[in-house]
Amino acid sequence: MLSVQPSIDARLATIAPGFRALSVMVDATTLFNPQVGEDALLGACASVAAGGPAWADAHLAAWDTVFKQFGAKPKRTPNSALALRKRVQRDGVVPAIDPVVDLYNAISLRYAIPVGGENIAAYVGAPHLTIADGSELFDIMKEGRLAQESPEPGEVIWRDDVGVTCRRWNWRQGVRTRLSATDHRMWFILESLPEMPKAALCEAGDELIAGLQRMMPGCSSQMSLLGFDI
Repeated sequence: MLSVQPSIDARLATIAPGFRALSVMVDATTLFNPQVGEDALLGACASVAAGGPAWADAHLAAWDTVFKQFGAKPKRTPNSALALRKRVQRDGVVPAIDPVVDLYNAISLRYAIPVGGENIAAYVGAPHLTIADGSELFDIMKEGRLAQESPEPGEVIWRDDVGVTCRRWNWRQGVRTRLSATDHRMWFILESLPEMPKAALCEAGDELIAGLQRMMPGCSSQMSLLGFDI
């Protein structure tokens, strides 16, 4: 098992004192049942259409408040869970992309929680949640080509020793560490605030791991709780 310990900048306690997250490290095996991801996604879209979960509106509104705390405009750059949920409410479904991505998007929808999935083998050093100074580099695709931009000073970012891996806390993931079902070492981060029950956070992590084990029998995982309210 690859052992990497993410870290959180203590300054973020002033922005989101109730922040807590599950970090899930996975050593993947051969993709045996890719349909697991798409099936989970379809089920999660149906759950959203039915109005679940009970804490969704309060939790996503709390994320809007946190985004505003560091200068982000959630209507223009919403957290990833809200963006997914809006697509389902508008279109009824979220198209399948990749078995593993579909699975963690399903968890995000079913539990109204931002979930990130990363190819941890592409990291240089450990993931670190911190406040940007504006000099960091973030890989994007622009007009079909790889390009770079920088976060705003004061923006909350995930980064490694090379640069930014996710902007505006959980708004947009970068290209360099993008995850797919063909990667062998995976890292998932499920990010919550107190408006989501802690038990539900743990349940979401368990469901993610169970889905991965059905998809890739024999894969191994390691889960840890992070944050300021654990």
